[in-house]
Amino acid sequence: MKRFLMVVALSAVMNQFNAQQVNEPKDHPKEWSQSYEPFRIAGNLYYVGTYDLASYLVVTNKGNILINTGLANSLSIIKNNIKKLGFKYQDTKILLLTQAHYDHLGAMAAIKKDTGAKLYADEADVDALKSGGKSDYELGKYGVTFKPVNPDYILKDQNVVTLGDTKLTMLHHPGHTKGSCSFLFETKDSKRSYKVLIANMPTIIIDKKFSEVTAYPSIEKDYEYTLNAMKNLDFDIWVASHASQFDLHKKRKPKDQYNPKVFMNKKEYLDELDSLEEDFQKKKSE
Repeated sequence: MKRFLMVVALSAVMNQFNAQQVNEPKDHPKEWSQSYEPFRIAGNLYYVGTYDLASYLVVTNKGNILINTGLANSLSIIKNNIKKLGFKYQDTKILLLTQAHYDHLGAMAAIKKDTGAKLYADEADVDALKSGGKSDYELGKYGVTFKPVNPDYILKDQNVVTLGDTKLTMLHHPGHTKGSCSFLFETKDSKRSYKVLIANMPTIIIDKKFSEVTAYPSIEKDYEYTLNAMKNLDFDIWVASHASQFDLHKKRKPKDQYNPKVFMNKKEYLDELDSLEEDFQKKKSE
């Protein structure tokens, strides 16, 4: 997984593209396009993504927030999943993303157009969004693109996104992309309240040395910052940009009953960060 984006990007080297073309590598894992039964994670947070590409619906009393949209062909899956849960696709009012890569916002432009929802994005990913990925420091040079989309609101670290009775805090966690980010918010059910982290795990996708990434000169410093920042977060429940990153399919089977406790393993999160830090230190020493 940690090197996959680099591998699939190389398959697109010879493809021609422009700002309006969608050029997703064809050899991505089948799990990225495979449908998956939506379910309630905790409180007003729901999983509506594909088998591996996580999309999250936050339901509020003033409409809903959709975080990440998978590949371009994920559109029908996400729409159907929202409907299966008993919510309205057209009630989507705010769009968020954890990173400006094609596998997490491929359907973003279409959903924005369909629903009229406003897109909020980390300021460091704005160029990549507007260029359809052409300006991305790594995937852009291999011609991997998505439909360009213009953010309506620009976010900085610790900015709060509010809709109805829900407030999400954006955490700037750069490295994987220049504007990778995570989100913290509180939710509750009939038994208790939960602090939820939607984490963008800082995987490394380059094979070259950090010093050779001239299109992103602060990449090493950004990874170091993110790893340190993520270790110090306080939360009860955590999920991530890929279902495989938080072992969704080991923790929960389709048709399982509502059970937020299965997502409350902080040690698992810290162990994953330790593994990613090992990768970082190896890359740093090259």
